[in-house]
Amino acid sequence: MWMVGEERDFRTGESIGLTIGSAVLWGVAHIATGRQRTGFALMTLYLVVVAFIITLATAFRGQLLSLAVRPSWLMGLTIAIASIAVIWSVVILWSFWLVRPATAGRSAAAATAGLLCLLIIAPSAWATRLAYVSHDVVSSVFSATSTTPVVAMDPWNGAPRVNILLVGADAAANRVGVRTDSMTVASVDTATGATTLFSLPRNLEQVQLPKGPARERFPYGFTGEGPQTPGLLNEVYQYAEDHPEMVPGVRAGHRGSTLLKETVSDILGIPVRYYAMVDMAGFAEMIDAMGGVKITINEPIVYGKYNEGLLPAGTRKLSGAEALWYGRSRTNSDDYVRMGRQKCLLNAVAQQADPVTLLNSFERLATATKRAISTDIPQDLLPALVDLGQKVKGTHIRSLQFVPPLISTADPDWDLIRDKVADALEDRPTAPKPATAKPSSTPGSTPSATPSPQGPISLDQVCG
Repeated sequence: MWMVGEERDFRTGESIGLTIGSAVLWGVAHIATGRQRTGFALMTLYLVVVAFIITLATAFRGQLLSLAVRPSWLMGLTIAIASIAVIWSVVILWSFWLVRPATAGRSAAAATAGLLCLLIIAPSAWATRLAYVSHDVVSSVFSATSTTPVVAMDPWNGAPRVNILLVGADAAANRVGVRTDSMTVASVDTATGATTLFSLPRNLEQVQLPKGPARERFPYGFTGEGPQTPGLLNEVYQYAEDHPEMVPGVRAGHRGSTLLKETVSDILGIPVRYYAMVDMAGFAEMIDAMGGVKITINEPIVYGKYNEGLLPAGTRKLSGAEALWYGRSRTNSDDYVRMGRQKCLLNAVAQQADPVTLLNSFERLATATKRAISTDIPQDLLPALVDLGQKVKGTHIRSLQFVPPLISTADPDWDLIRDKVADALEDRPTAPKPATAKPSSTPGSTPSATPSPQGPISLDQVCG
């Protein structure tokens, strides 16, 4: 029997085979050279690592997405992947050194060892990069501190629903500041994931601001100041940013979202706890990064300042720029038709953002996300939000738009809005009330040709 300390010459084929074997199962070359104790120790370590990875990928698969949004876990994952790659490469090179052949054939065996190291390091470097980029996105977009402690056993603090304001912001070159032209509250049942979307038109007038300095300045509803702010809901965000006294004690960059959340909360009669705002141009970049989005267009959509573009009817994949026009165009239509298209676009993006698509364009998506999204959702809440998102995917999302003829944008019936919200959340069918919509005095507020439903309807019915 060959003993430790004795020299043995390995042929080229044996050397290459044992080196490959040691890459597949650590310790093979060590045992072949009589180093049984080291070889079995390496095998045991290898099997423990593999068993741990398999257990994570199977038994704890559901928790992996939640862990993937924890910055501390992502940093730990980055270090772990890099460490395993280094250890694996060391084992391969060590094994080659033990079984290296004589001068003849040594170059081929060395090249094999180098290639094996490359096969380990390349995917590990890619995975490490993904983990690092994910950590950067989570740390950049989401707040590290929470105003309310997040308890792991009850992240929603006993609330039966969580209400999140989803805002589409447009900072066009021809206007001052940011206009929140798309405002939708997603009300999600924290137990089942059942979701109802409540959409408010940008041109709501006489909006009552929350109690405090804001209402003291506008006791009879928001009227704005001057021709640049005629007093529409989509101006509240920028007005608060420009007037710090409206939201005392809140720093710049957060005043607008704070006042808008409180205002929308009062309008709907439900507590709006968080917001997420997407810049329209950045949203187009995100769609381009995922390779476009497939949409069914029921009627041709003309777009552009001078009607220079056309989206033909039919099911087609839209680029980011085309998707932006799909969600923004009001040519030959109105704000309310546009609101419906925006929800269909968001629904399509959510449905088509599968893991393979996300991985294939992860870095581009991450870069676009950092530029496009701002939110006050804390990092501690992300695992619970990911779990809730999985529940939402298995439900039919319902939608209710507060547009004419259900309400008048010039003289809204606030009690009717709150009643409709309460009925929708309690799933109480109500008899249609006769609408008393008044023509809005605001340009561009012509009622949609399609009557607004009296209650929430499934997005599947609207978007096909």
